Amino acid sequence: MLDSLKTIYYLNWLDWTVFALVLAATFTAALYGHFRRKDKAQPMTPLDYLLMGRQLTLPLFIATLVATWYGGIFGVNEITFNYGIYNFVTQGIFWYVAYLIFAFFIVDKIARYNSMTLPDLTAQLFGPKSAKVAALFTFLYMMPVAYILSLGLFLHMVFGISTLMGMIIGMLFTCFYTAWGGFRSVVFSDLIQFFVMCSAVLLVVLFSVSHFGGLDFLTTHLPSSHFTITGGNSWLNTLIWGFIALSTLIDPSFYQRCFAAKSPAIVKKGILISTLIWFCFDLCTTAGSLYARALLPNALPSQAYFFYAIQLLPAGLKGFFVAGILSIILSTLNSFLFIASNTLSFDLFRKQFSNVVFSNRIALFAVGTFSIVLAQLFHGSFKEIWLVLGSYFSACLLIPILMGYLYPGKISDTLFTWSSLLSAVAMTAWHLFPKPEVWEVLDPFYIGVLTSACILLIGRSNYEKISSRITSR
Repeated sequence: MLDSLKTIYYLNWLDWTVFALVLAATFTAALYGHFRRKDKAQPMTPLDYLLMGRQLTLPLFIATLVATWYGGIFGVNEITFNYGIYNFVTQGIFWYVAYLIFAFFIVDKIARYNSMTLPDLTAQLFGPKSAKVAALFTFLYMMPVAYILSLGLFLHMVFGISTLMGMIIGMLFTCFYTAWGGFRSVVFSDLIQFFVMCSAVLLVVLFSVSHFGGLDFLTTHLPSSHFTITGGNSWLNTLIWGFIALSTLIDPSFYQRCFAAKSPAIVKKGILISTLIWFCFDLCTTAGSLYARALLPNALPSQAYFFYAIQLLPAGLKGFFVAGILSIILSTLNSFLFIASNTLSFDLFRKQFSNVVFSNRIALFAVGTFSIVLAQLFHGSFKEIWLVLGSYFSACLLIPILMGYLYPGKISDTLFTWSSLLSAVAMTAWHLFPKPEVWEVLDPFYIGVLTSACILLIGRSNYEKISSRITSR
């Protein structure tokens, strides 16, 4: 097998036909979602545009939730290629635990509030200043940098155009069909993408086992470190992914779909079923990437899985696989684009724009452009993009919001604001300033979490002292 190839020369007319049909079905589903809206003669309201009028059913909830979670497929392939099952631990098991915590402990709490976005919920829990801070971190976290980069890389590998040009073309296409119908377009396009992406990764595993054998083949052709939990990384580096996975408890994508569902019962059942699907999907992507590492050891880590599958699958299924990879990317890209633009137009600058729907559509293109710039600044490293953006979001917001659930009314608007902002300052300072070599292994994320927790605990302690004095009087 070749370590690198021009994909376009490996696809025949049948592959292109299958690919075109899947792409057409996705675009048609997005339009269908828009035209299913009731009262089409009336202007679209913010509730309908942002949350589909809170009419998300169980099948649609599962499809859009699962599909949204895997846009960084090349990043997952890269981690597996370099570190083996470490990917399944850090990008799988840690997250399953977070999903279950969300289902059993968070769903009922957020159901009490009639919120539309995570910052909107934060405003109800803490106050307006906290909402702005939450909106700022949400915006940065939801910037679809890794997914626009994935789309650019995909178009580069398939058509041979530059990654930058691929990012621009892919961003414009996604923005146009997402802006058309809002969250409805996202959900109904995700429905098609869900079935295609799951089938595509399963096909790679089935053909790999059929051609090369099972676990014995992998253990023979891969380094032993690829079958260890840490994959050669430190335990601190491994555990940080566990904390980042807890960002699910405040993840805007999760919250948007929970706010859009018809009932909390649908949300709980949907998350449990989705977790089972994610488990199966992660097994397939990890296994496929391990085969790619075994057979294409000299390929670029982020591209090996794709090139391996193109050479493995027969005609027709090659096109279906290519469509599956595109579905994986687009299903996350459109959601992140949509939520980031919502945060910009609805949460940060709502007072400046009278028409939320129109301003959101404009914001989509602004977010897409900014994401392309950030992708260039991160030099195309998926791991760095996820670690940096995910670390700041989780470290600065996770502890304050969870404490707001546990101790409602005990965290003031000002205390939330200071804990989040000073956490970000502490993380940045730890990253920039020199320190003893022994402390280099301590990631800025841990500094941010510790800063946030200390400020909140001290602030809450003072609050209780003041409250007890007032009560005693």
